[in-house]
Amino acid sequence: MTKAEPCSGNDTEQCSVFARSVFGGNGVVNHSGEGPGASARSGRTDARRNKKSLLDAAAAIFVTSGVEAPVRDIAAEAGVGVGTIYRHFPTRADLIIAVYRHQIEACAEAGPALLESSASPYAALGGWIDLFVDFLVTKHGLAAVLRSDDAGFEALHAHFLDRLVPVCARLLDAAADSGEIRSAPGAYELMRGVGNLCIGAESDPRYDARRLVELLVAGLRDPR
Repeated sequence: MTKAEPCSGNDTEQCSVFARSVFGGNGVVNHSGEGPGASARSGRTDARRNKKSLLDAAAAIFVTSGVEAPVRDIAAEAGVGVGTIYRHFPTRADLIIAVYRHQIEACAEAGPALLESSASPYAALGGWIDLFVDFLVTKHGLAAVLRSDDAGFEALHAHFLDRLVPVCARLLDAAADSGEIRSAPGAYELMRGVGNLCIGAESDPRYDARRLVELLVAGLRDPR
């Protein structure tokens, strides 16, 4: 079996409830015996968790309604006020870019986790491709929002490839080594094929991109 080569070029449940802060400046006395430094660290951890909740909520709304979805819908999904969204992300472009990077990291981290938890490497590959399709749906509309900043979009695209192509390559290699798939295509080739199948899916209800992606992944299986 030939192995997929990582591309070296530059080419869960959604969390909808805003996380609570344990030490939110609300006068709660710290009974743990830890000093103010521990409280500050806890506050920073809660802030990161809260921001992740906002990004998860925004991603969920973008999947169903696109990147032009009203901010109030995102706030409702996250269980916060609209002002909270704007405090973290002053412009829509800021929010979309943050969601894009957040989803890249989530997709990248899911690969090794699926290899550990799935019944087989092929099942892990299929599960990851499902997440990748979700990511592509979230991505729709990004180029239009960033059309005034081509350099920014190119940097994001390069980050996307640098993070996800090696993950896909590892999944393909594992499935090939297990004998579950025939000669593995290149990771970039597979990802681009999946991406092309997803083009236009959001604007034509007669077109079922997910079904076609499932057929593509099924076609990788070794029939023996």
